[in-house]
Amino acid sequence: MKTVMITGCSSGFGLEIARHFLANDWHVVATMRTPRTDLLPASSRLRIVALDVTDADSIRAAIAAAGPVDALVNNAGVGVINPLEAVSMETARAVFEANTLGTIAMTQAVLPAMRARHAGVIVNVTSVVTLAPMPLLSVYRGSKAAVNAFTESLALELAPLGIRARLVLPGRAPATSFGENARALMQGDVPAEYAPLLDEVFNGMREPGPVTQAQDVAQAVWRAVTDPAAPMRIPAGADAEALAASR
Repeated sequence: MKTVMITGCSSGFGLEIARHFLANDWHVVATMRTPRTDLLPASSRLRIVALDVTDADSIRAAIAAAGPVDALVNNAGVGVINPLEAVSMETARAVFEANTLGTIAMTQAVLPAMRARHAGVIVNVTSVVTLAPMPLLSVYRGSKAAVNAFTESLALELAPLGIRARLVLPGRAPATSFGENARALMQGDVPAEYAPLLDEVFNGMREPGPVTQAQDVAQAVWRAVTDPAAPMRIPAGADAEALAASR
C-alpha cells in the first residue's frame, strides 16, 4: 500500500486532500504546525506529524517520522493581500519562506529516497492567480509563480530517474477564506490612495460566481499523483479551469 505525505493539513485544501487519500486506501502522513487528532478520521493508515516547512530541523524530524513516501504533496503556504508599499520585507520574506523555499526544502528532503527507489511523485499546489495578474497580490503571486517555474524545471531533471513532478492550480476558495486569512498579514500603514482598490478587490472576492471547492483540489491532486499521463499543470475548480482554458 502506498504512502502520501501532505503538508498544511490543519484546514482547507490540505485537510481535504488527506481525507481523499485516506478514503482511497492510501497510507497518509498528514503534517501540521500544531498537530491535531480530531480533524481526520481515526485510521491505522494515518499518521499526524508536526511540521514547519520553514524550519530545517522540523523538516528533518518530519521526514524521519514519515519514513519512505511514494508521493509528496506540498500544500502548506501563506497568503498576503496588500499594496506592495505596505508589505514589510519581513512579511515578504515570510511568504517566500513558506510558499517557495518551504516547497523546495521539502522536495529536496524526499528526493534521495525516491531516487534510490527510482520512483515517486512530487505535487506542488500553487494558484490560478499565477496565470493572470491581479492587484494587491504581487508578493503572493511571485512566490507561487516561482514554484511553477521550479516545478517545471524539476520535472525535466527528475523524469530520467523515474520521478514525476506536477502542479495543481486552485482557483478562488469559497467564503473568501483566502482573503480573510491573507488580510491578517496586512500592515497598518496603507497609503490612502490605495483604499478604493482595496475595497474593489475585497468586494470582488465576495461576489457570487464559480469557486474552487476543497474537493476539487483533492481530486486534482489525486489525478496528479495517480495518473502518469496527467498534464504538468492541472487547474482545480470551475473558475480555475475557465481561466486556464482562456489562456
